[in-house]
Amino acid sequence: MLENLKKALWEALDDEYKARATYRVVISKFGKIRPFVNILESEERHIRALLSLFRKYEIPIPADNWTDSVKAPASVSEACQLGVQAEIENGEMYQRLLALTVDYPDVQGVFFNLQRASQENHLRAFQRCAAPSGNSNFCRGKRRRQHHGARGVHRGCYC
Repeated sequence: MLENLKKALWEALDDEYKARATYRVVISKFGKIRPFVNILESEERHIRALLSLFRKYEIPIPADNWTDSVKAPASVSEACQLGVQAEIENGEMYQRLLALTVDYPDVQGVFFNLQRASQENHLRAFQRCAAPSGNSNFCRGKRRRQHHGARGVHRGCYC
């Protein structure tokens, strides 16, 4: 039973480490753009929530091996699309991990909250960011451009 808990916590923390490293790389390459800067702060909170469970159950905390392992995407658009995929996978991961931790209601509560944040906040932000309609705010502070397409004038950010 404790082995399942350890496995679940390690997988969750590793995934949060990877997300944090990815968003740091994006911010390093493209600047403090939304939604990456906001979601990076959220990933830090997720990591802290998981670390408290490691301490509670006296499970060794694994090292963050993602810091120098993540490559920056070629564009902000690609970064947003990768964010969409990562958050979909994150939601699926937490669904699996919830099944492994049925004997730990406190862990399930944290996993559920992290899954909800991923699916209701992060995924939606990255979907807006990746949308070609230019409805996202990820280029805040950057110049917005207009282009004329088949349907008229489109305002968007082409960073």
